[in-house]
Amino acid sequence: MTGTDSASIWAGVLQIATVVLALVLLYRPLGDWMARVFTSPHDSRAERGIYCVIGVDATAEQTWQAYTRGVLLFSLAGVVFVYLLQRLQAFLPYSLGLPAVPEGLAFNTAVSFVTNTNWQSYSPELTMGYTVQFAGLAVQNFVSAAVGIAVAVALVRGFARRGSATIGNFWVDLVRGLGRILLPIAVVMAVVLIAGGVVQNLNGFTEISTVTGGTQTIPGGPVASQEVIKELGTNGGGFFNVNSSHPFENPTPWTNVIEILLILAIPFSLPRTFGRMVGDNRQGYAIAAVMATLLTVSLALVTWLELRAGGTAPQLAGGAMEGKEDRFGIWGSTLFATATTGTSTGAVNSMHDSYTALGGMMPLLNMMLGEVAPGGVGTGLYGMLVLAVIAVFVGGLLIGRTPEYLGKRIGPREITLASLYILVTPALVLGGTALSFAIPAIRDDVSSTSIWNPGVHGMTEVLYAFTSAANNNGSAFAGLTANTPWLNTALGVAMLLGRFVPIVFALALAGSLAAQEKVPTTVGTLPTHRPQFVSLLAVVAVIVTALTYFPVLTLGPLAEGLV
Repeated sequence: MTGTDSASIWAGVLQIATVVLALVLLYRPLGDWMARVFTSPHDSRAERGIYCVIGVDATAEQTWQAYTRGVLLFSLAGVVFVYLLQRLQAFLPYSLGLPAVPEGLAFNTAVSFVTNTNWQSYSPELTMGYTVQFAGLAVQNFVSAAVGIAVAVALVRGFARRGSATIGNFWVDLVRGLGRILLPIAVVMAVVLIAGGVVQNLNGFTEISTVTGGTQTIPGGPVASQEVIKELGTNGGGFFNVNSSHPFENPTPWTNVIEILLILAIPFSLPRTFGRMVGDNRQGYAIAAVMATLLTVSLALVTWLELRAGGTAPQLAGGAMEGKEDRFGIWGSTLFATATTGTSTGAVNSMHDSYTALGGMMPLLNMMLGEVAPGGVGTGLYGMLVLAVIAVFVGGLLIGRTPEYLGKRIGPREITLASLYILVTPALVLGGTALSFAIPAIRDDVSSTSIWNPGVHGMTEVLYAFTSAANNNGSAFAGLTANTPWLNTALGVAMLLGRFVPIVFALALAGSLAAQEKVPTTVGTLPTHRPQFVSLLAVVAVIVTALTYFPVLTLGPLAEGLV
């Protein structure tokens, strides 16, 4: 099943059409619902009870500085909690007899799940007991996604408000995102996944006899409940080592489509929320159009590259099926890979390391775009809005019009914050990759221990790892062994800085914009809802982000794929 026969082509087109139709149908109702969630003046009885317990005044709004402190302190507490759970695993119920997770790996994993990255330098079913999985990792899948939505909503308020010193209340946004959006959808869709064959039990390990007379150990676990929020919250961490290529996580082609929909539903609906909150739905359509355009181009390219099976080995085999599941084929694999790297999910149903050299470059480029097509839950929207600020500034310079966006002037402070936001991730990716090869002791360890495929491809594996970590994606070129002191530490730092430094800049931008009065529209104002601006924003997204990495790409996947 190479994907080039007519049956495979029609099956692939049907999958893509199903996903597109479902996203179009969800865009308005889900986007409108999220707008109501974050603009409603009313709290439920359960929410009021939570505010009472944690000591929060739901009616008191916060400055951007106070909002930022809330995000950082809450996330720090999450890192400490998940770290301690792993270190105390041997004493917890449902530990399955597994020992405590080593210090370096526990730090890396705690940071990974709190930052919505879900990078895994371990085999989950052989490392984490059920209590750590559902009380630590699954909980962070929910709350890290809710933090991303909260930050996005705070930035939208910055555009929507006039002369305001506040941008909302982090704790209210967090609780509403969890209780009104993520939890209800997750409960319903977990039942759907269970009906589709995804495992949900507490059975532990079961030994069975094989047809050859041997024995095999089959793991169980509360998989469906973690699988749904892993995708819905654009987290990506698998219950099993092979992630969504495991039949217990993703049994059939139709569950594959459901999981892709879960990944894309909230990121593609948030532009509608943005349009509703700023009072102009056309602005939401413009942002969604840019996201869709970038994702479509990426999907078309990676699918074409994998179908043409570039390279001697794939051509001899009749197709680039190594590392891909026959259940999904090339079309279902590339659709999943594009969705998970276009967002910050990082889940895989095929091994990206096994893609052709240029095909494997496409998931890498998706992350290098800053994962804004459509990006993670919340992170994609606020990342695209930062790019929109830069696009407005560039457009104003090009055609001599006033740099304004949604009635807010884009002055030196705003463009400085937006520029710093954009520069953080490339600095982490390129710096981390360079240090891995520039320092002799580290280079020797990386080359001898971590890289299983020496040469150009090995360099790409390290580049992919830092790109994934700094962009809070979590997918990997699986030929890299990352459970080493250097990579556990360096990737953990990249995840932390790649998540929270941009959040600080985004919230500072929200505060700066909220404090402004609205500037009246004039003939000199650049329209930001028309196709011209959509094109400009797409070009800016590619030039400002992806082209930053062009020199290092020429040393890695381009060098490998063009020889």
